[in-house]
Amino acid sequence: MEKTKKDLKFYLNKALKQKFSLGAFNFCNMESLQSILTACKKTNSPAIVAVSESALKYMGEEFTIALFNACKKQFPALFLHLDHGKTFDVCKKAVDLGFDSVMIDDSNLSFEENVKLTKKVVDYAHKKGVLVEGEIGQIKGVEDNISAKNNVYTSPKQACDFATETKVDMLAVAIGTSHGINKYTKTPTLRLDILTEIEKLLPSLPIVLHGASTINQELIKTYNKFGGKIKKAIGVDEDLLKEAVQKHNVVKINTDSDIRLSFSSETRKVLAENKIEIDPRKYLAKGRMKAEEIISEKIEKTLNSKNKK
Repeated sequence: MEKTKKDLKFYLNKALKQKFSLGAFNFCNMESLQSILTACKKTNSPAIVAVSESALKYMGEEFTIALFNACKKQFPALFLHLDHGKTFDVCKKAVDLGFDSVMIDDSNLSFEENVKLTKKVVDYAHKKGVLVEGEIGQIKGVEDNISAKNNVYTSPKQACDFATETKVDMLAVAIGTSHGINKYTKTPTLRLDILTEIEKLLPSLPIVLHGASTINQELIKTYNKFGGKIKKAIGVDEDLLKEAVQKHNVVKINTDSDIRLSFSSETRKVLAENKIEIDPRKYLAKGRMKAEEIISEKIEKTLNSKNKK
């Protein structure tokens, strides 16, 4: 009997059926990728490792692919994803490099232009066996080359039309999450009612939440205690994320700021407490370990993906 191919599509479908979410964890260097790998191995959890355009440029294409392949060899249930590709050429490059999936994000354009460009990416990527994520609606905040001043909540009707016309494999929606570390000025809420309406129209389409870091307040305290100056950092409510996973079709949740914060807060602490330390291996290792801890907690407590490999 032929073995089932456990590719990204397999895990997206599994997540839909079993009500868990794949973590889409961003990385921008070897240590952040190692923290994801170690957390996934420890929890036996499938995951997506994501790079933005700027992270890909920072690391270089060859280094990015080499680092990912080294991790994939150790833990096959990892999948490489382009986060927030803004042009066809950038997405095409990622497809040609061997990425498992790409996101084309032109949600800032008109609906018609967004459909046109997304469909062009889908047509190219699907010929190569690569999945495509599109976005409808706009998510507030700043992350790398992505910036939006306000949330534009996803219209369920437009979401249905967009998915039908483009044939995307995953759909990122705007329901109140936010990019960056300063997400909210008051208690965060998510429009789970919008999710419900989208799912009525698209009952089997994998849904994605961007800007879903929870911003651990203990990490903020550590960061500020050792020289940082982060104020009014409020993240997404973890209970709302759990509900989105367990009662809806959210099968991919993006996390970037939490990884940056955990890594940076611990590195600050180590350098402040060891003022003569100049060995990058020692302070980067501590940052890596803290990021691994935070990722493992998310896998177990929020994503429900532990032992889903």
